[in-house]
Amino acid sequence: MKNKIIISFLLLFFALHSAKSQRVEQSIPEKTRILFLFDASGSMLAPWGNELRIDAAKRVLTDLVDSLRVNDKIELALRPYGHLTPAKERNCKDTKLEIPFAPNNNDRIIDRLKYIYPKGTTPIAYSLEQSANDFPRDNNYRNIIIIITDGIESCDGNPCAVSLALQKKDIFLRPFVIGLGMEEKFASEFDCMGEYFNAKNINAFRTVLNGILNQSLSETTASVELLDQRGRPVETDVNVSFINTFTGISEFDFIHYRDQNGQPDTVEVDPVLSYDVVVNTVPPVAKRDVFLKGGTHNIIKIRTPQGALKVIQENTSEYDKDVQVLVRKSSQAEILNTQSLRSEDKYLIGNYDIEILTLPKIKINNITIMQGKTQNIEIPAPGRVNINYSSKGIGSLYSIDSDGKQTWIKKLDLRGGKASFGIQPGKYKYVFRSDRAMGSKYTQIKEFNIQSGQTLNIKIY
Repeated sequence: MKNKIIISFLLLFFALHSAKSQRVEQSIPEKTRILFLFDASGSMLAPWGNELRIDAAKRVLTDLVDSLRVNDKIELALRPYGHLTPAKERNCKDTKLEIPFAPNNNDRIIDRLKYIYPKGTTPIAYSLEQSANDFPRDNNYRNIIIIITDGIESCDGNPCAVSLALQKKDIFLRPFVIGLGMEEKFASEFDCMGEYFNAKNINAFRTVLNGILNQSLSETTASVELLDQRGRPVETDVNVSFINTFTGISEFDFIHYRDQNGQPDTVEVDPVLSYDVVVNTVPPVAKRDVFLKGGTHNIIKIRTPQGALKVIQENTSEYDKDVQVLVRKSSQAEILNTQSLRSEDKYLIGNYDIEILTLPKIKINNITIMQGKTQNIEIPAPGRVNINYSSKGIGSLYSIDSDGKQTWIKKLDLRGGKASFGIQPGKYKYVFRSDRAMGSKYTQIKEFNIQSGQTLNIKIY
């Protein structure tokens, strides 16, 4: 009975430990704060359909705010601009947080909208900058801004720079910008701020606003299919990064996983953002400007066919430290990866050049990596050279090729009375001048050959 209790306790301990070690590290906050940055500048008095633009905007926004009162995971706030001073005063700080974030403040926002009247100018950049103070710092919330405007910046501000800076500081996610009856040519003024929608009429405004809410608040998932050369989703066990297209900052990082049925798993990602999905193979592969459809499961397919490379050498213990292999794309200077001898690393299929940092270095070009196969490269085992000398001096080692041409490969440290190092099979020349010698004519030269596994002792007097 005692043993059963102990076993049960151990099973419980390991289960709890396993659950703790597998906790979700990256998740989307359950709660959302939405700030409405609302244009109340003088231009909003222009007619739009059968009513004024300001009246239509307030009516549609009121309906939306009213519909959100049933969602207890949302907090709302209202910051108008251009509603405090007449346009002739050109007040470029004309903005105010009229209703701050709070639970169940829907009625306060609806009531305040009734008394907002268009007057002034359009300080979008300043209003956006001030909105940074509107969001209480709380990691349990996502922060979203919806900008509703009928005009572009009119105070010489830079809304794009402000938006980017605040997104990089993680103040809010990429803003949604709704243009009310604006000309198409102004789209470029807002694309750099966030995601822009042009509502040409009142019905389009309502549709866009509801679509933004659905995109922002619906649970959205994605799976990444890593395709091989034949388009099969069989690649896995590689880091996948979801990079914010706008800020360049990584929002989610996952080590790709396939279940026992070979299916890639599902992860929850934020649909407010657009992403550059980077698969960190060698070299990396990226799919740019990936937009996720909110409220559904998105499948992202990326071709990442891979094979492997392994450099094999016997008797590597002759070298004093691990020998590294530098890997480059064929005919390119950039080093893609550094791997150790006898390790097996994956690469995208294609041709590569390698440089093996033995003594001397070995270069092999145009190695072909094929889908699902390991390219084994075998190099000869090294030998060893022990050099003993009676006095300190200056020494260099040269390799000599089959045509008798020499290449300098190493300067030797001759301070300790001897030098010992592993070296590849081949023909070599050792050039040495003692620090006691009274002229270059006393330089000593010794040629020697090394075979795999051989130890050669050289004496210098």
